Order: sequence, then structure tokens, then C-alpha cells
Amino acid sequence: MSIYHKENPQNFDRAMQSVWDEQSIKPNEIILVEDGVLTDELYQSIKKWKEKLGGIFKVTSLEKNVGTGNAKKIGVEKCTNELIAVMDTDDISLPDRFNKQLAIFNAKDIDVCGAWVGEFESDETKIISYRRVPEQQCNIIKFAKSRSPVNHPTAMYKRKLVLSVGNYAKHRRTSQDYDLFVRLILGGAKLYNIQEPLVNMRMGNEWLEDRRSGLKQAILEVNVQTEFYKMGFLNAYELFRNIVIGFTIRLLPKMLLKAVFKIIRKL
Repeated sequence: MSIYHKENPQNFDRAMQSVWDEQSIKPNEIILVEDGVLTDELYQSIKKWKEKLGGIFKVTSLEKNVGTGNAKKIGVEKCTNELIAVMDTDDISLPDRFNKQLAIFNAKDIDVCGAWVGEFESDETKIISYRRVPEQQCNIIKFAKSRSPVNHPTAMYKRKLVLSVGNYAKHRRTSQDYDLFVRLILGGAKLYNIQEPLVNMRMGNEWLEDRRSGLKQAILEVNVQTEFYKMGFLNAYELFRNIVIGFTIRLLPKMLLKAVFKIIRKL
């Protein structure tokens, strides 16, 4: 996990409870990257978990904010296990998440295992939509031509393979997970998605403003798709289609954008 100063301490506590207190199989290592200077409330919450978990909870502190991509890159490098489960500090892993993903790794020859996510606004018991992703490799690759093929907060992957394709791109402050999964596909990785939600993701207006909408996000979307074309992952038609659709959607009014994303979730 990586955390920065805008995170809500209560959301972070809830995320930690979900990956430790409530998990049927607990992790034997939790890596947290502090991406720059945090608030006093966040430091207090992190201190509480340090005292509770001891050596299992390992914190790396960065002097300044380096962005999500670079923070995640550092986190992967700090991990000592071959299998890494990704978690956002405001999301909630369901109790059998790790158990079900480990069972898939034991049963199948795969490198990345994801799952669906349930999306909620303020009440985690009231799921408003699901982000469904395809199960098998051929459909995952097809899906990746237009959208990220793995819900990043659900991802469990092999550390060695992630490092072999260059890890998260440190220059990216957006779409770093999509970029990583595309490079993994091009590198021959085998991906699989469990066909049920294993993580509940916090949504809302701030999520739309920070990650999905506005001219800046529209331009970043064009840059991402252009890079995929240069990598050879997209053809000219796919590039044109993605730019037109992605650019237009991100310039929609916030409420309309929210409605569009709900429709997309059902496709």
C-alpha cells in the first residue's frame, strides 16, 4: 500500500482491519509506503498499527511526495515475498480475498490474479455497482484494448515478473496500474480474474474529480493510449477509438460522468 496526506485516517484504519483483523488467511508482511509528509492523525493511526503488528508491518517513509506510480514501485522493491497482494488505503478487502486468490495460484499456472470490485459511496454495506472484468486470458487481452483488464486494488501478482517488465512506471501519476498490466501482457504474463467481488472500493465525487474528470485527465488519457500504440499493443483504429471516447467522457459534467461510469460497469 502507499498512502499520502489526503487520506482519511478512518478509511485507512478500515482498510487495515480488512487485510488483517478480518482476513481468513493473514499476510505475513504488510508494506506501507508513506508518500511524502502525512498528517498527525495519519501518523497516529500508523503508529497504532505498528504497535499492534510489530515486525509484520513495515513502513517506508519518503521525504517528499513522488506520486502513486513511484511509491508503488518502491513498495514492490521493498517486498520480500514472491506473491504480492495490492491494496489501496481507502478500500476494503473481503474476508476470504487472500484465501481465494492463493487457491487460484495453487490450481492454475498464472502470474496475476484479480477479481471484481464492489463500489460504494459512504456505506460499505450498500454496493451501488460492480466493476466486472473477464475471467480468461483471451478475453482479458481483448478487454485491455480499451480498459484496464484487472481491478488494481484486487491484484495479486508474482514479484519477479513485475520487476522483469520494469515495475510500475515511476514517471506516471495516473494509469500506472493499466500501464503495468499492458506491459505484463506484452511480456507474456498469464492473467486470471476471479468472477466475484473480493474488494469493496470507495467512490464519490472526489474520486471523479481526482481520477477521472477534467481536461488534465483527458490529456493524460491521450498520452496513455498513444504510448500503448507505440508499444504495439494497439493498432491505429483502436488508438483513434480510445482517444475519441476517453477524451470525450472525461470532459462531461460530473453528474453525467458518474452516470456514464455506472453504464460502463454493466457492459
